[in-house]
Amino acid sequence: MNRVRLTAERLVEDACRLADEQGLERVTMSALARRTGVQTASLYTHVRSLRDLQTRMTLQALSELSDRLSVALSGRSGRDALTALAASYRSYAADHPGRYEAAHLRLDSPTARSSDGPRHVQLTAAVLRGYEVPEEEQVHAVRFIGATIHGYIDLQRSGAFAHSQPDPEVSWQRCIDALHQLLSHWPTHLDEREGGSDGDHS
Repeated sequence: MNRVRLTAERLVEDACRLADEQGLERVTMSALARRTGVQTASLYTHVRSLRDLQTRMTLQALSELSDRLSVALSGRSGRDALTALAASYRSYAADHPGRYEAAHLRLDSPTARSSDGPRHVQLTAAVLRGYEVPEEEQVHAVRFIGATIHGYIDLQRSGAFAHSQPDPEVSWQRCIDALHQLLSHWPTHLDEREGGSDGDHS
């Protein structure tokens, strides 16, 4: 029987599949060796360590996600773009739960800068073109969009809504509605709202 040649790319793909099937925490060098049918020591010819493997998994997941987002956002603007962005992250988390988790592993600064992470920020910022969010507020808006989308996804993945009503799908749509409304009426800076009010406690 011909053996498939072992490469770093194949190891990363096998590790990603293992993470999707069993959870990211179950991806170990010994588990990957069993999956690929080699001795654990053989893996170190292609990846330096478990941390190196995890970094490669993170980079692959970020790349896959950014490609999915790019396709979903093409030709869309405003609420349609916001809905497509949120749906793309959510569908990826459902299709590839282990990879989705890997996408959120912390990278060192040089690796993070050269990864597709910044592209995610750019794609989220592109959604804001359909809204009148001031330029100086856009970083805050991008962070808020990410926190809302990923926060909901993480809560649902943890089973937080499994035994409650109404259907989590209804709450998801409410989240998108609320995001759209907030982005459509982004508040002025807090300092500006409170300007001149020092000492006025009436």
